[in-house]
Amino acid sequence: MQRLTAHLEEVGETYTEHFACAAGFAGALFAAAMACAVHAVLPFLFVHTASSRVRRLQERMRTRSENAPALNAPRPAGSPSR
Repeated sequence: MQRLTAHLEEVGETYTEHFACAAGFAGALFAAAMACAVHAVLPFLFVHTASSRVRRLQERMRTRSENAPALNAPRPAGSPSR
């Protein structure tokens, strides 16, 4: 339980907020994977769908990380990177 609460505190979210965000990412990644699967069979379809979706998700994750208070706190020397 402590690992769960530590991560939620680190990202500055409640369980419900974190669940909704993670589920949204999972859904978007699933949709990108399906587009890739279709593209593998029919290369003229979904030519840029997966790559553009992944870029948007990466930008969302970067923005969220920049806004998470504990992720921006200074780390002690010698601590592992996040």
